[in-house]
Amino acid sequence: MTALLDRPATTARRPLLSRGVGFAGISAAMVAILVAAGAPTPLLPVYQHEWGFAPWVLTLAFGIYAFSLLVSILVIGSLSDHVGRRPLMIAALGIDLVAMLMFLFAPSIGWVIAARIVQGVATGAASSALSAAVVELAPERFKKLGAQMTSMAPLGGLAIGALFSGVLAEFSSNAAFDVWLVLAVVMAAGTLFATFTPETATRKPGAIASLNPRLKLPVQVRRLYWTTVPSIVGGFMTMTAFMGLVPALLVAVFAVKSPIVGSLLAFVALGASTVASAFTSRYRPPTLRTAGTGAMVVGAVLFIGSIGATSLPLLWAAAIVGGAGIGASFAGTTRGLVPEVAPHERAGLFTAIFFVGYLAMGSAAIVAGLFVGVVGAASMAIGYGVVLAVITLAGLAATRFSRA
Repeated sequence: MTALLDRPATTARRPLLSRGVGFAGISAAMVAILVAAGAPTPLLPVYQHEWGFAPWVLTLAFGIYAFSLLVSILVIGSLSDHVGRRPLMIAALGIDLVAMLMFLFAPSIGWVIAARIVQGVATGAASSALSAAVVELAPERFKKLGAQMTSMAPLGGLAIGALFSGVLAEFSSNAAFDVWLVLAVVMAAGTLFATFTPETATRKPGAIASLNPRLKLPVQVRRLYWTTVPSIVGGFMTMTAFMGLVPALLVAVFAVKSPIVGSLLAFVALGASTVASAFTSRYRPPTLRTAGTGAMVVGAVLFIGSIGATSLPLLWAAAIVGGAGIGASFAGTTRGLVPEVAPHERAGLFTAIFFVGYLAMGSAAIVAGLFVGVVGAASMAIGYGVVLAVITLAGLAATRFSRA
């Protein structure tokens, strides 16, 4: 097994798909993985109503996904730099198909949490490999689009997943079954497509060694990377607020029980992120990071105000402003870092980016869930907003310092 993983490829297989078709298909697969990741958000309150578990279990089910994803990218995030992108993409999509089937036939919240763990492993395995493959498969005249897709696809996928699942939760008599059946078919199709996608990375020795849990951040971008960390953390915490906390807050603070409201708020936040990422390509990365992090600060203040005043309009405003901040900041981060590293270093770079983001996401969700039982939902949310505002302010200061 060791010899197989560490053996360099001696011949190149003739691809059955062109690089352009591969770029389109793998971009779609990256979106699909994140659609599936966003789908549980509106369904968790439905499961709670059906199975009657405690509110903190909602945040556990959300946070455990982030931690399993974190372990996955930490262990195998750089593996595709050694064995190639295609094998890891096929494996990741296949594992996500298993997770969809577990969701489909889940008889209890324990099975849902187990499925979230498997889904986290799959998404972690896919994150760096698919991101790197999209950049490398992009036609020469569309290289900027390839880098742009790495910031747009995750955000857009989560937004679509939340909306798709929320609409079915509102109008379908068996929403959970319908959601997971559709996504199982999509994952099966994505797995099949990946097997015919051209390889973009040359195999090299060291695959087994790359499985040791460590970050491999290229030396030339370390200073820039560390100045972006507070903004990355703030962006993922903002996502956690609207995907992990808002569904419970709508019930406990705003007395809104319709699942589609929570899914629409998540869709608006992540949709604004996608739009901000898509339509800011003409701006320099430092400008994007400054504007995006500043918007997240404002979004955190609006979030605090919405809870304090029990104001849904302020919560919608927080979703729009904070969401746009996520997209602009993350786009500035990836567009600033990716061009500075060699192709064989890209998976390691994306691993480092996603590592701090998902660590923040999982920790924030679980800690917030624990505090709900101690101080109540409203006080927890206000405290969460204050911490988010402080972190994003630190990110804004770090970004400004890096430009000095």
